[in-house]
Amino acid sequence: MTPSDLAAATVRALPEMIEDLRTLVELETPSNDKRLLSAGLATISGWLVDRLGEPDGTERHDCGTYGDVLAVTYRGTAPGTVLLLCHYDTVWPAGTLAEWPFQVEDGRASGPGVFDMKTGLVQAVWTLRLLRELELPHPSVRLLLGGDEEIGSPASRRHIERLSEDVLATLVFEASLDGALKTSRKGVGLFDVTAYGIESHAGLDPFAGASAIHALAEVVPQIAALSAPERGTTVNVGLISGGTGRNVIAAQASCGIDIRIAEPEEMKRIDTALHALAPSDQRVRLTVTGEWNRPPMVPGDPSRRLFEQAHAVAAEHGWELEETAVGGASDGNFVSALGRPVLDGLGALGSGAHARHEHTVLAPIPVRTALTVGLLHALAADAS
Repeated sequence: MTPSDLAAATVRALPEMIEDLRTLVELETPSNDKRLLSAGLATISGWLVDRLGEPDGTERHDCGTYGDVLAVTYRGTAPGTVLLLCHYDTVWPAGTLAEWPFQVEDGRASGPGVFDMKTGLVQAVWTLRLLRELELPHPSVRLLLGGDEEIGSPASRRHIERLSEDVLATLVFEASLDGALKTSRKGVGLFDVTAYGIESHAGLDPFAGASAIHALAEVVPQIAALSAPERGTTVNVGLISGGTGRNVIAAQASCGIDIRIAEPEEMKRIDTALHALAPSDQRVRLTVTGEWNRPPMVPGDPSRRLFEQAHAVAAEHGWELEETAVGGASDGNFVSALGRPVLDGLGALGSGAHARHEHTVLAPIPVRTALTVGLLHALAADAS
């Protein structure tokens, strides 16, 4: 099998891949709608069987109010297993499709979730299909589909960590950044600081009260000052709420904070500083709630070697594969934090994630699929 043969096979598959993409995008799967998530996963399960046959192993985990986790395994022809990590939930609410349907125009596919990350899911499935059609030796493939990635993977995290434990590599089919693989991602902390003051009438009894809003306004600059751009740390106070009326000394106020870190050590510094916040009016009490949603993705030696393998595969095809660091997080962060080999950004080229101009560029889909086919074939050679 030459690189040109593989490239030709992926190009021939593109029309069917686009139709599969239409099928997936026309499934509305918002992260907060368990009914639609379950219906979508049922359709996806049937599609997997249509494209790949009955799996050799299936796990489906009920995740309560969150979208269920589906993991299917297809036995390979070489030692070892590779985890293909995807999610089927999107940020788009029910009803979006009616006003923004899937469409293909000027070499682009658009629609809710097309870029983040339903194109990647199509590419993952067709990677295995083409490995089989071309009779290329490959490890067993474990395909994991999460239904809560867009809200931090609260239910699927433990399954991702468990099912990535014994694999040769984890490949994450989130969208690329202009073709570059994402080898570094920031960690994310989501916190709320709430001030509890004393309510009173602003005109009749102003000094009896202790304003939660005034106290919060005092500590917000302290929170913002925790940013350390030189370390890759950014802090954003994105939400403010509180009070009941302009003539009422506010009894309660809160702010929502998004924190991104590139260095794991920053978690301790930020935690310590948040819990040390104190307004000057000691009658006001502060609480800090929230958590580190995802640790940062910092590539270790196993992930560096995996990127080098992918780079070599790309070079065989005449492509220059680059890597990049991004501020967003993904399920790959969980795998990386455990020291396991992981590559992210193997999905679509395009732009507009979480925005109305979300789209996938169609021409690179065969190239991206050929890359993952070649990588799995290379991993089989290494494991044999």
